[in-house]
Amino acid sequence: MAVSRVQDGKRLKRSVYHRLRKEAEAAQPKIEAKATAKYLRISPKKARSVINAIRGKNVDEALQILMFSPKKAARLTYKVLVSAIANAENNFGLNADDLYVAEVYVNDGPRMKRLWPRGRGRADILLKRMSHITVVVRDRQKEKELKSQK
Repeated sequence: MAVSRVQDGKRLKRSVYHRLRKEAEAAQPKIEAKATAKYLRISPKKARSVINAIRGKNVDEALQILMFSPKKAARLTYKVLVSAIANAENNFGLNADDLYVAEVYVNDGPRMKRLWPRGRGRADILLKRMSHITVVVRDRQKEKELKSQK
């Protein structure tokens, strides 16, 4: 249910529009939960190789993949996924057995700049990259119910 900015030929005030939009959004059933880990000391390129393996998988399967992967990014992503599952259960009352990894992505964080000594008194800049990992889990059963209602 989308809230229109124009009602009865009159334009709503911004504050009224946003209040109505937030109320309509709150009335919708919650089917997803999200968790984010920021400023992780791993380059986004290395983390993306791991998160691509779990995208779209059931939560149990994704946890197994991450648990048995030897990569550092797998350990970090595992913690974020567990946090997203806990958010879904505790904040929105979703069943952990019906959850799947709907979205997972890695964004660039800030870069620490370090000097790397070179020959003849020169120096290069070494960039130590950071990442922000976000995991969104959704409930398959409630998603199907919403689609069938529409």
